Amino acid sequence: MHRERLTEDIFVFTSSRYVDVTATVIFTRRGVIIFDTLPFPSETRQMRAFIEQAQAGPIRYVIFSHSHADHVYGAYLFPEAEIIGHRKCYELLERYGRQGLEEARKAEPELSEVTLRFPGLWVEEEITLRMESKTITLFHSPGHTPDLIAAYIHEDRTLLASDTMMPIPYIVDGDPDQLIRSLEALKTYQIENLVQGHGEILLRGEITEHINRNITYLQHIRRLVEDAVQRGDPLDTLLQLPLEAFGMSRIALGGLITQIHYANLQALYQRAQARQDALASTEGASARQGRRKVRTKGRAH
Repeated sequence: MHRERLTEDIFVFTSSRYVDVTATVIFTRRGVIIFDTLPFPSETRQMRAFIEQAQAGPIRYVIFSHSHADHVYGAYLFPEAEIIGHRKCYELLERYGRQGLEEARKAEPELSEVTLRFPGLWVEEEITLRMESKTITLFHSPGHTPDLIAAYIHEDRTLLASDTMMPIPYIVDGDPDQLIRSLEALKTYQIENLVQGHGEILLRGEITEHINRNITYLQHIRRLVEDAVQRGDPLDTLLQLPLEAFGMSRIALGGLITQIHYANLQALYQRAQARQDALASTEGASARQGRRKVRTKGRAH
């Protein structure tokens, strides 16, 4: 695990075991706030040890940016903290969380000790936490998932974007149009540091460029997939295009960007194909209904 001091009292922890996922610790005069946890207990315990060594007061809140396992599994190691998340985060954990954890335990024995926690304080669109030395606005930022929230720390002009911002967008469980709108909204904040859900911290001079690149990528793949489905091209024709053609580098996230890109294309292709099939079925049903009406009128005469 890697720890980076972002400001005097904000520290970012990055997992060395799972796709460079990040978690952030914020020290305030009224206690400690944790934005996301790390997926493996051994790494989250290192976070806890660091917090205790700092003797910065009680751990007040753990914020779930969204319901994905790599962001929430460590929360049980902070039993004294209240959990904050979007209402949909609670619903998704309630619906899928336990089964997902059981499957994860089979693949990774270290997770056998993990117990799920659920948000008790819910965010709908936006709330602000005032902790004397820190003012933190939590706001809904859907697209990667429907339940994602991001955090803006006003005094430090720091944005904790979670998976709204990654080295490559990931929309298998989300919606590209929503994510584009959420990325555009990030540009309305004055940002000195942007912490991505996975990958390196972005600094002021590069933030807008990276946001625009992700927006362009989403627009590009959406257009290509829709055109391919309309022409009847198979998915393989899209998978053969080099990743560089989409303005993305293969280097980040340990080379997993290509796999994420393929997963995006497959998800969009399946959705576009389903829409086209549904439209064809509706048009076919309308045509059959029209023919029945014509035959009925003919018999009446």
